[in-house]
Amino acid sequence: MGKRKVFTKTDLSVPQVEHSRDIAGNVVILPDTIPPTNTTVTFGRNASNSRSFDFARWYGAGIDSITYACQCQIKRFLAGQEGTIAISTVAGYCQNGLRNFFDCCVLRATAIGRDLAMSDVNRDLIDGYLGHLAGLGVATISQKTLYSQTKPVLLALGRRGLIHLVTSGDGTTFPHNPFPNINRKAKGETGLSKRERQAFTVALRQAIKPIWADDEPVTSDLLVYALLVVALHTGRNTTPLLEMGRDCLRPHPKDNTVFLVLWKRRGYNTSKVALRAESDTERLLESTPNVRTNVERLIRRVMALTESLDAEAPADLKGRVWLYRIRNRKGFGTVTTLIPETLARSINRLVTEHGLTDSDDKPLRINISRLRKTFANRIFELTDGDLATTAAALGNTPRVADQSYLAPDEYARRNWQFMGEVMVQELLTRTVGATYKDTPMGRCADPVNGQYAPKREGATCMNFMNCLRCKHYAVTAEDLYKLFSFYFRVLAERSRMDKRRWAREYAHIPRLIDHYIVAEGLRRGTFKAAAVEDARERARTLPHPFWSVDLIDSLELFA
Repeated sequence: MGKRKVFTKTDLSVPQVEHSRDIAGNVVILPDTIPPTNTTVTFGRNASNSRSFDFARWYGAGIDSITYACQCQIKRFLAGQEGTIAISTVAGYCQNGLRNFFDCCVLRATAIGRDLAMSDVNRDLIDGYLGHLAGLGVATISQKTLYSQTKPVLLALGRRGLIHLVTSGDGTTFPHNPFPNINRKAKGETGLSKRERQAFTVALRQAIKPIWADDEPVTSDLLVYALLVVALHTGRNTTPLLEMGRDCLRPHPKDNTVFLVLWKRRGYNTSKVALRAESDTERLLESTPNVRTNVERLIRRVMALTESLDAEAPADLKGRVWLYRIRNRKGFGTVTTLIPETLARSINRLVTEHGLTDSDDKPLRINISRLRKTFANRIFELTDGDLATTAAALGNTPRVADQSYLAPDEYARRNWQFMGEVMVQELLTRTVGATYKDTPMGRCADPVNGQYAPKREGATCMNFMNCLRCKHYAVTAEDLYKLFSFYFRVLAERSRMDKRRWAREYAHIPRLIDHYIVAEGLRRGTFKAAAVEDARERARTLPHPFWSVDLIDSLELFA
């Protein structure tokens, strides 16, 4: 028996684009439908701060057909006619994408001296729109964002046959790559440094204290501080945290443990974090010793304080955790929930009141994305570089975690630089005698009980990746050949692994050799320039056998 086909229900009340076609087959909007009776599209409550968008401004400006078609398409998005699209995404199409596209169309209509028709939406107009975005004076990454929030609307119109889509060749309606190498220009958030993290947790501990008082009113600031604690300990994303439901704590098979379950809009899936009675994440994250709060207990405390507000909350907010009553001139008003704008204002207030600053003495920038990066890097550090465990804690794949979240902090780079300087200053003034043993990196004063040695009887140190920052390491002019062989072996790793991982784990080694060992040796006269170049060229063409690719397949053996 064949499988029964299931048809998707369609809302027939959604207005269609009333149109006809001319002799050439071009779409012509019926004049008696423009402008529509209602030019405002209502979004309702969503993850953004936009609740409606009025198209009236662009009617009568020479682009009526395009404005009308786009307004109808937005209504179709909201009615679910083009698949499931988040309301906040549709709001972004209007507020960011169409607003700028319509302005560009108005300029085009003025320039050519006639109204634009649907047939005018072609590659020439799209190229003009890209130039219009470039002329706004915003960063390239912002131009791409605005373009990306315009294209889906026009593409949907094209798929419905309202504009002619060219999908191949040089004249494609939408250029294949209008922003080349944009990934190199985009700068993601970075995790907090150790000093910033400590100062932030101290301030957060002070700010969260009133939540345990019985007579303390529930304010937006207090709820934001509680949310920051949860974000700091769990590494979750902004929207899932803001939309946390009152049923977010679920039973766990283990005793004294619960699941924190959050809904992820973008992935249409849940995200689970295990919380223990003794604060699972607090015990794991030694980086936050000043936040002495059990996360599960804090969440239950917030739910207890906001329980009475849940009955008064609007229908679309019932069941939320972060509820509070708005303050107005008459006292307290309606019940609402935290939104990104409220979150940002309260964070700025926390930073100002506690004088939190970064390494440049500027106000510390705090947001959920930075806390998530901080969480990821701390987990990676505590697990001794276990990428799989870090990815599982984040709810990502190892590839995404490695490329988007993990990065060496400023102290790691500074420690390598500092040890290199001390190594050069100490060892170049010391006579290398018989007490030093030959190694594939140079010479070592104590290969059995040295700084990075295993310190076990009969076990010789093979941790050559740390030789350059080991106080027992020594290098003489005779050792430059081995040193440069190691140097070129490290450089060869660039083509064997992800570039971000190479930058994080290996890129500092050639820098140390060039800028600290060799440069300092030349400055002091310990190394002669001719000897250095001779050793470098010899190592490049015929490396030391120990550092040959044929002999050592991976440097991870010596990490």
